[in-house]
Amino acid sequence: MKALVYTDTCEVTFREEPEPEVPEGEALIAVSAVGICGSDMHAWHGHDPRRVPPLILGHEVAGRALTGLYAGRPVVVNPLVTCGACAYCQGGRSNLCERRELIGMRRAGAMAERLSIPERNLIPLPDGADPRKAALTEPAATGVHALNLAERILYRPLCELSALVLGGGSVGLLTALQLRARGCRSVVLAETNPLRRRAAADLCDLDVWDPAGEPGPADGSVDLVVDAVGGAVTRAAAVRAVKPGGVIAHVGLMDNAPGLDVRRLTLAEVTFFGTYTYTHQDLVSAAEMLLSGALGDLSWAESRPLSGGAAAFRDLDAGATAAAKIVLTP
Repeated sequence: MKALVYTDTCEVTFREEPEPEVPEGEALIAVSAVGICGSDMHAWHGHDPRRVPPLILGHEVAGRALTGLYAGRPVVVNPLVTCGACAYCQGGRSNLCERRELIGMRRAGAMAERLSIPERNLIPLPDGADPRKAALTEPAATGVHALNLAERILYRPLCELSALVLGGGSVGLLTALQLRARGCRSVVLAETNPLRRRAAADLCDLDVWDPAGEPGPADGSVDLVVDAVGGAVTRAAAVRAVKPGGVIAHVGLMDNAPGLDVRRLTLAEVTFFGTYTYTHQDLVSAAEMLLSGALGDLSWAESRPLSGGAAAFRDLDAGATAAAKIVLTP
């Protein structure tokens, strides 16, 4: 089969790869669409010691089941392969399973024509579902999970609150769209890339802010801040922007550098929490929102052939595309 393989630092190669083995309990999937994630870019730069070349990357995937219970059906894949037996898995928090594996990390990913995955990781979709939209399920589910956790902490309903989302990649953009869909009173999306800012404003009708060159929300003025970047500079910006008694949801994992003013968090009684990926139900909810049109027409996502994946990685690295997400189609 054809696959896009991470072969060296800043290099992915479109080439022939062996067909995946399909152990008992797994299903063979014909990949229809797979998104390039920020973590794939992190690996491409050689910054992830867990992703060792040669490796097929990719975990944001929709396709069609070729074998198993859902054979012939369109599906979206839960890319977190968990044990299914520990207290976290049994308690509905499988994202915290200590034995979890993400496809495209140590296990082969989805930037290929076919993929093997445990059957319990499949979510069936309606016939005729657009796989390019369905491939956005994974980043959308990250937003679902973060907002579900935030709503448990916030003192007032979202319809009475203001929100700031830091980072206009797919997770940040989809989270901003979800905040609006949930009735949030005011949503601002911060993004330094002018192409992405313009796309978010023109195609999604979102209020955008350039944190590198424009005055943004006043210090201490925002009820909920979602940091979809996770860098020292965005952590510092989140702490400045959040109101006393407000909430910061830390989603991104760009670095582990300092940037958190713990004194202000304490004196202003701000809740800061980390949020990691999603549960299976978060993925189900995200797929339903995307395919129902609740988050708009999703025209900001760009589709390219898998064979052009190397150029897509380079364009994302250079900030040369307005797309918050490039989806590859085998």
